Amino acid sequence: MTAAARQGDYDHKRASTLPAPTEWISVTSTREPGPPTSYPTGSAEGSPRKIALVAGLGLLIMALLAPFAVFGVLETLVVSGDPTATFTNISASEGLFRSGIAAFLIVIMLDVVVAWALYVLLRPVHRNIALLTAWLRLAFAAVFASVLVNLLDAAQLVAGAEQSTVQPEQLYAQVMSSIASFDYGWTGIALAIFGLHLFGLGYLLFRSADFPKFLGVLVILAGVGYLVDSFGTILIPEYGLTIGAFTFVGEALLIIWLFMRAIRGFPSETDAEGGHETEEVPAQPNSLAH
Repeated sequence: MTAAARQGDYDHKRASTLPAPTEWISVTSTREPGPPTSYPTGSAEGSPRKIALVAGLGLLIMALLAPFAVFGVLETLVVSGDPTATFTNISASEGLFRSGIAAFLIVIMLDVVVAWALYVLLRPVHRNIALLTAWLRLAFAAVFASVLVNLLDAAQLVAGAEQSTVQPEQLYAQVMSSIASFDYGWTGIALAIFGLHLFGLGYLLFRSADFPKFLGVLVILAGVGYLVDSFGTILIPEYGLTIGAFTFVGEALLIIWLFMRAIRGFPSETDAEGGHETEEVPAQPNSLAH
């Protein structure tokens, strides 16, 4: 066989091993459309539904314990401007007074859990603002815990009254002063930090695709109410308004919405799971025969 014949035979065999240029294979790939609030389904923190349930339950328990401690305990036992009557009431209902302190402590502990849960849920909207919002709630809890010591101090003064060498009138004044320190520290300082937290939280809710915009606005208004009350307590000696008692609606609606999301799921989570796209890629050529 001549050299030209051998070369032609080799070219024919080589061409037969290559795929036709029109051969394509269909490959189905999964792509996330990347909405502003898409949640990873395999997150190490847990599913968004479970985290929403944790946040909702935490806020609900807090919504029950805080009014009990404020209205069922402090408003019942503390008589403004009357240290003697206040001391007598606490002494007669010391168990109730200590129960109120315990309720506040549980609220503080739940604040830490809720701060984490809300951060995880709203992190896809804006990570830095969600982190700042969580830290503000933790700062509020820390300040709240520090001023709560004043109520425990008042309870200890009442419990040790019989062994105390202090004059009764002076002891009554010390109890009243401890309660006033708690009230000023909570309403004057702690709630101002909490108001800033609600500002950030409201902004994240407003930007989120999983919550209605009006909810974010109402939460921001709740924050405004707390800030006005805090600065009013600091700047006006006889400030007696409680605007936060009328602007808390957003906080209550947030609990309801979190339970709804825990039951029905998150729209952005559904979109992220359903983001499938089919594309065609050229087939890889087979190995050349030598």
